[in-house]
Parts: sequence; structure tokens; C-alpha cells
Amino acid sequence: MRTIGVISDTHGQLRPEALAALRSCGLILHAGDVGDPAILGQLGEIAPVHAVRGNTDRGELRDQLPPTAVVDLGSEDGLPQRGALVGPVAYLLHDLEDLDVDPERAGLSVVVSGHTHQPLVERKGKVLFLNPGSAGPRRFSLPVTVALIRVDGGSPDVEIVDLDQPGAEGR
Repeated sequence: MRTIGVISDTHGQLRPEALAALRSCGLILHAGDVGDPAILGQLGEIAPVHAVRGNTDRGELRDQLPPTAVVDLGSEDGLPQRGALVGPVAYLLHDLEDLDVDPERAGLSVVVSGHTHQPLVERKGKVLFLNPGSAGPRRFSLPVTVALIRVDGGSPDVEIVDLDQPGAEGR
């Protein structure tokens, strides 16, 4: 079984609990509003990282990060191997309102977005829509969360990890 960590809306703050929750992941996706390039470096010490820019990412991050990314969840680094896809394919963007493809037609298994700071796991047809929520500064009364995608041959399974809950860092 392969575990992929999903984080979003860090807004320059990478909590120790988020790092601990992602520690066992073989790949990490960041759905934008990174806020500080150092965050991608810290996540990269755990596993390969694929990230997109969010609406608040400026300067270096805006120049460095694409608006969308396609990630092969079955390959070690998230990139197709020798031009072929290994496992389920994820489409990564910041704001779901900007989705510019028909995910099912495009053969995508997962659409990952951020922006709302509200965790969401919803299946529409054959496609899983995932928003890991926000792992950065608390916004209103929303939880502080990350997500874990587990891939084991079949369709991906998702767990939202509430970083405020005891034991969240030990997953």
C-alpha cells in the first residue's frame, strides 16, 4: 500500500503536527497558498512534492509553481514512468472553481483542490474530489487538517487527519 500526503493553504506556516502526520508518506501534494518556499523544502525532506500555486502565492512562488499539475499516484516521484502511467492519476489545482477539464473523460481518478480551507471528500461518478482543508493558520472555526490518500491496487481511499486531535501526528 502506498500513502500520499495532501496538504493545502499553509499560508507560510508549517505546523509540526502536519509534518508528523505526513512523515510516512511516499509522495506529497500541496494544493496551493504555500506562502513560503521553505515549506516545500521541508516537505521535500519527507518525500517528493508536487505543488501548485494558490491565489495568495506571490513573487518566487508564483513564478515557480504551475496553476495545475497532473500526478501519477502510482509512481515513486509522481511522474509517468517511460511515458506510461503506473497508477491512479490526480489532477491538482488550488480553486475547484477553476477546474478546466472533465475529470472522468480525462481518465483522472482524483481531483485535489484547496482554497476553501474546508475539508471535503466526495465521489462524483468514478472521480474522487478531495480538499484536505487548511494546515496553516486557523480560519474561523474550521479544523486544521491534512489528508492521506492510500492506494492499494483499487480506487484510492482517503482519510482526513484533524491535527487538533490527539494522536494525529502518529498516523
